[in-house]
Amino acid sequence: MTEGSFFQDLAMLMAVAGLVAIIFEKLKWPKVIGYLFAGVLMSQHTWGGSFLADEGSIQTIGQLGIVFLMLTLGLEFSAGAMKKVRGVSGPMAFVDTIVMIWIGYTVGRRIFGWTSVQSLFLGAAICDSATTLLAKTIDEMKWSKRPFVKYVISTSILEDIICVGVIALITGVANGDGLSFGAVGVSLGALAVFFVCTVVLGMIMVPRLLNTVAKNGSDEALLLTLLGCCFFVSWVAYRLEFSLALGAFLMGVLGSSSMARNRLLKLADPLRSMFAAVFFITIGCLVNPQVCLSNAGTILLLSLVVMIGKGTNCFTMSMLTGQNLKTSVQTAFGLAQIGEFAYMVALLYIAATGDSASSMYQIVVGVSLVTTCFNPFMLRMSDPVGDFVERKVPDRVKGLIAQYNVWLARIREASVPGEISSRVHRHLLHLGVYWVMMFAFSVIASMLNGYDWSRFSMFFDEHKKAFFALALNLIFLALLKPVWTAGRHLGEDVGDLLLAGVKSGGGKKWRRAVRRMARSSTLLAVSFVTVAEIVMVDINLMPEETCVRIGIAIVLAVTIPLAVRYLWPAVSAAGMQFNEALEAEARMAAKPKPLTFSLPEDRFLKATLPDSSPAIGLTLKALDVRAKTGASVVSVTRNGRRHSNPGADWCFEIGDIVEAIGEPKELASLKDLLGIVVSVHSDDEF
Repeated sequence: MTEGSFFQDLAMLMAVAGLVAIIFEKLKWPKVIGYLFAGVLMSQHTWGGSFLADEGSIQTIGQLGIVFLMLTLGLEFSAGAMKKVRGVSGPMAFVDTIVMIWIGYTVGRRIFGWTSVQSLFLGAAICDSATTLLAKTIDEMKWSKRPFVKYVISTSILEDIICVGVIALITGVANGDGLSFGAVGVSLGALAVFFVCTVVLGMIMVPRLLNTVAKNGSDEALLLTLLGCCFFVSWVAYRLEFSLALGAFLMGVLGSSSMARNRLLKLADPLRSMFAAVFFITIGCLVNPQVCLSNAGTILLLSLVVMIGKGTNCFTMSMLTGQNLKTSVQTAFGLAQIGEFAYMVALLYIAATGDSASSMYQIVVGVSLVTTCFNPFMLRMSDPVGDFVERKVPDRVKGLIAQYNVWLARIREASVPGEISSRVHRHLLHLGVYWVMMFAFSVIASMLNGYDWSRFSMFFDEHKKAFFALALNLIFLALLKPVWTAGRHLGEDVGDLLLAGVKSGGGKKWRRAVRRMARSSTLLAVSFVTVAEIVMVDINLMPEETCVRIGIAIVLAVTIPLAVRYLWPAVSAAGMQFNEALEAEARMAAKPKPLTFSLPEDRFLKATLPDSSPAIGLTLKALDVRAKTGASVVSVTRNGRRHSNPGADWCFEIGDIVEAIGEPKELASLKDLLGIVVSVHSDDEF
């Protein structure tokens, strides 16, 4: 792939994407279908020759599309919104994903006779519903306020998240020796280490970095910082033989935890539009219509499996989680499709296995095309079908469903106080993170210990085991304080939890004894797990020489006062940063929204100061706007930043966008004073 051919292919893809967007916008058809068919027409399989200079550049461009798609999907992820529907969407997404992976694997192995790896990729390809397609279709139908929509979208996003992990897992398996319990175990362990390290370290550093850059007011710097972090994490995932999608998605989620989330979404949206179009066209370029036609029976069979399987899973889980019949039917119809993740899985299958000649890719894309085309019609049908089902179901069955929903609601309002329970969960989460981090650092130390360091330093290479063992134990020493603190708080909350249901009796001494017992038992259990993990790691990583072990122990003993003074405060500060990042969304939700009010068009002015304005270089005080015109300047926008109620010392510059209110005559006087000829169209609301 040469530089010229890559640029030529990218230019061709962008030109075609623009043309398709214009045509399908006019026709009011889903643009995704247009991009795919445009890619098919451009490929070498349709006319006997390709419109592209280098077919090898397609995969590179497609990988870029994956990175930007997953980054923006992660930015849109909202933990707060998910909490409200987690009781419905969580079980539905988990069951649907697992069942569809099993169905796909079984169909691939038993019916098509494919290999284990092929069948596993097939299961992953058909397990996830298309979030982008759903959101676009629902928006075009203006159904965003319908009750079922929040469950459909949230379930689809959760399936995206699960599928990211599945992709990372099966990519690691595909790069190994096939599907085996050993390979799966190694991939799961490596995935857990990468995931926890990225999330924990990212939560501490990334939101703070983005918030700092955002304060400077430069959109360019903010976007480049986000993209730099995104491509770095994606590169690390790639080097660890995981999917690029995993790194990009995690970076998007970390970015969504910053206070600049909405600004980042606005900046990244054009990138998503551009590379999403390019991505779908590159998918189409890899489609062979002849192979799809020769496998038409297989494609139709799998399409039925997807629509019936996903529809049944989602309807069943929607009913089991307490939704009514119509909502369950609409949820099932909305999620009975596959989309962009199927293309990603198919593309990653080719990249991971090099099996570009396999018909599996063509079959998966064909199934996705069929379900994508049917989904808008199924969504429109879901309304009358849901009404029909509610009418035809016997009253006795409706009564049983109502009783079940009442029973389920009582369980959800259960006895355990929410505040205490949430504190227990939070402390357990912190302990789990600390223990996984200890394991992760152990794995990293073991990997570094296996490298040849002789080209850097013979002395270091000869004693590397001692150096890495010492460094690892210093990290363990730094983590002991937060582990102990989390264990102590957990013990106190467990005591409160044990006493929550006891309204009277026992006396104060008895309650103190219960709390003391809970605190001591919890601390003992936490200490046992922590010490056991450290001992198991040290047994494997410590040098065999007794004198070296004694030396490491002496160094650690001498280091304890330094750890108490420097390491533990630093770790505590990092923990606070982690908690702040976790609570960032709640703080944003708690911020008061600005009040809006409407004005008649002739009482509101929005205009840009031209080069010839006599107000350039003068302050509001010098112009004496209020006294001379009677109008009030309520805001001035400069370089994309809006400054409400500017003070008397505000100095006007060329290009300032001035917003003012007043009577028509007062606004006319203000325009004369500022030298404004043409007003900017306003939305009559601010």
